[in-house]
Amino acid sequence: MITSKNAYLAKLTEQIQMKSVKVGRDLEGSTPPSVFIGRLSYPKVYAGPMMASQTGDTYIMDSPESWLGQNKSQEDIINYRMNLVRGKQLIRIDDLENPFIEKLQDISLASKSIDGEATYKRRPTGSMLSEDSMPHGPSAVIEKFNIDAVKWDRQLEKTFYDTDLKATDAVLNLHEKEVPFSAIQKAFSVGAIGTKNKRKLVPTRWSITACDSTLANLFLKEVGKYPIIDTYRFFEYSSLNNYYAIILTPTEWQYEWMEAFIKILSKEELIFSDYETNTDKKEYSIVGGCYYTCKMAVLDYLRKIKHQSGVIVLREASTGYVPLGVFNVRENVKYGMENPYKEFETLKDALKHASEKLKIPISKYVKQSDLLNEMLHTKQTTLDLFFKK
Repeated sequence: MITSKNAYLAKLTEQIQMKSVKVGRDLEGSTPPSVFIGRLSYPKVYAGPMMASQTGDTYIMDSPESWLGQNKSQEDIINYRMNLVRGKQLIRIDDLENPFIEKLQDISLASKSIDGEATYKRRPTGSMLSEDSMPHGPSAVIEKFNIDAVKWDRQLEKTFYDTDLKATDAVLNLHEKEVPFSAIQKAFSVGAIGTKNKRKLVPTRWSITACDSTLANLFLKEVGKYPIIDTYRFFEYSSLNNYYAIILTPTEWQYEWMEAFIKILSKEELIFSDYETNTDKKEYSIVGGCYYTCKMAVLDYLRKIKHQSGVIVLREASTGYVPLGVFNVRENVKYGMENPYKEFETLKDALKHASEKLKIPISKYVKQSDLLNEMLHTKQTTLDLFFKK
């Protein structure tokens, strides 16, 4: 019996077959720009560029902020990612003066795609698929790697040369300058952000959560000073075989993330959740990076409207769903909260409205939850008030 999200996703990703691009040992192509840094062997890591086997503008292949707005399908995104070839070398995380790492920094700070040439130790094979970071195509140890001249993004360049600027402040400043999250994360990952003596390589998966949680924590300090909203607000959004119901509550900050996986492998209906109140959450979330990326997106919205609230997020992933990385959560929640919302006077009414859209009965979410369950019982509400399906 599956009892954790990690175990479920491990089983799911094992069964998904993706067709990677076929290339030889020598590759002439373009990087979107894109790099990937693995976690194995830490504090040494496998770091390297990701390149497409075509020259010219490949920016869309590693630009998750563009995909939903351009109505890219799941198949489009998988095709982009499976056409990216990962080269890698085993490097110490503090070896930032290594010429190979300097090229990776060039790539991460670039304002557009870069043409280059690579020679691999063997023909790249395989693919990677996980919940936290975006999938990619074949990989191999890289022996030779050269890129054309690079023009850096102006904001990233300023941050790179400011070696007195703390990483936390740098991430916030870049976000305020509307630098895409994926670009901030890549710069953080290759040690191009932060004070000089603290810069290092950070595995891609860790750097995503680090940037999300850094922004979320900063936003929460600001949002906690704002007045609380006076009604329940309901947002929703659907894309890439996901449905999101986002309910803002007229309370101080409290947050519960609940996600269901519905009939993807077989007939399963599994719900995983985690929550926090208005005190700091110390331990890493049991549901992984999606918890932090959703938290960041909601708090970013609240700081923009200069109000405080609690939030309950219900996500349903259904038949055909493929894990594409936490960008899926970040962008869905962001787009959902840019849409008009519906207002309700009670949590019961908001949940009844949600029940009309969800595939799983709302009573199952309440039974699984901690925070939502507590809020309902505080209001002397019982499960009998909810629709049965």
